[in-house]
Amino acid sequence: MIGLGTLINVACILAGGAVGLAGGRFLVPRVQDALMKATGLCVLFVGLSGALEQMLAVDGGRLVSGGTAMMVVSFALGSAAGELIDLDARFEQLGAWLRRATGSEGDAGFVNGFVSASLTVSIGAMAIVGSIQDGIAGDWSVLALKGALDAVIVCVMSASLGRGCLFSALPVAVIQGSITLLARPLGPLMTEAALANLSIVGSMLIFCVGVNLIWKGTFKTANMLPAVVVAVAWALAGLG
Repeated sequence: MIGLGTLINVACILAGGAVGLAGGRFLVPRVQDALMKATGLCVLFVGLSGALEQMLAVDGGRLVSGGTAMMVVSFALGSAAGELIDLDARFEQLGAWLRRATGSEGDAGFVNGFVSASLTVSIGAMAIVGSIQDGIAGDWSVLALKGALDAVIVCVMSASLGRGCLFSALPVAVIQGSITLLARPLGPLMTEAALANLSIVGSMLIFCVGVNLIWKGTFKTANMLPAVVVAVAWALAGLG
């Protein structure tokens, strides 16, 4: 069944979020704050390790790096485009609407939880590759694995940031579902170089989410999202 991978991923997020939300009710604010910072630290290193894994290589017994120029250009152009569109404000508006629609006006951290969790679980090569495999071959194994990882992440984030994290399932459903439906035309564009660039930039965006969990408001991560498009275009143009 095509699209099953995204359904599994969404179900895992909701299940993990529900468990985290139930457990978080028994935590005093001081413990919730400590848990949020611990989560931020883990997300930070997940992003950092993902980027370094693609950028660093051993050549002749020496450690060399690559992709620096691509990363700088992608984030410069992508951030400029994102600021013009103001994607960050769009994400917050969606979060505010969800807060009203779900009767969560009293939850001050709803929007922050929604935005932080959404950016953490929606960005990355696994989402792209898994959705394309699901759309072309009906292979949902990658998205099922991603769902298991997302369940743990959203569980911990929900315990500290609240119920807004559960609604990160919405952008995951829209983004991965759309890629699954467009898998055949998108497949040829996802070359090895394009996926490597996407992994670097996506991991750096996750790093930014981790920083924001520890030091609030440091980055407008949503406004950097167009950097992913620039990174793929860089590879398709044969620039490396």
